[in-house]
Amino acid sequence: MTNSLVGRRSLADIVFERIQRSIKSGAYSVDERLPTEHALATEFQVSRPVIRDALQRLREQGLIYSRRGAGSFVLEQGVREPLGFGQMENLSDLQHCYDFRLTIEPEAAAMAARRHSPEALEKIRTALTLLRDATNRQTHRADADFMFHLSIAQASSNPYFVTAMQALEEHIAVGMRLHGLSLRSTADGLKRVLAEHTEILDAIRLSKTDLARELMHRHLLQSRDRLFLPRG
Repeated sequence: MTNSLVGRRSLADIVFERIQRSIKSGAYSVDERLPTEHALATEFQVSRPVIRDALQRLREQGLIYSRRGAGSFVLEQGVREPLGFGQMENLSDLQHCYDFRLTIEPEAAAMAARRHSPEALEKIRTALTLLRDATNRQTHRADADFMFHLSIAQASSNPYFVTAMQALEEHIAVGMRLHGLSLRSTADGLKRVLAEHTEILDAIRLSKTDLARELMHRHLLQSRDRLFLPRG
């Protein structure tokens, strides 16, 4: 597996990245209104739901904000270089990504169990709902999966966890997309992973610090094993 890993991007991923680059390059000024959804759909030759998904990600990244009935506006002029670790080239890179996640995400989950606010907990619930809806349709949503893990980092109230997750987003997304494909190859794979996510949320909600840490560690290990260990 080489660069084909990063080639499996959704249309929303591509639109998000192109608008993000435009904002960070200064092509749009602060508080400048973006083109309408219809205009963006025409420009990128995609459907409006794809544009909405991309705009939602831009809002979550703090790059734009929306006014009801007025459209979307640039929130910050990102002149800084985007965070990241370069392209993922092979399976070894993906394994290293999992190794790193195993060092930070269990602690982020433990800290989220101690520090979460009602608003932060609701954001985790929202991501879980999207995952549940996808599971009921026998599919996997890598974007909702990442949102779940990122929301836990945000619930930790430690910006270093959040920054690390955002910097790793493209690498994590590769693993999540491949993991989603592997889950669909087994009868109960999607339901099993949904249950893992649900248990993590419950531990955080109940402020069970050690359990949240343990469940996140176990979830990431099992995710890695489902990808790399031969199926018996």
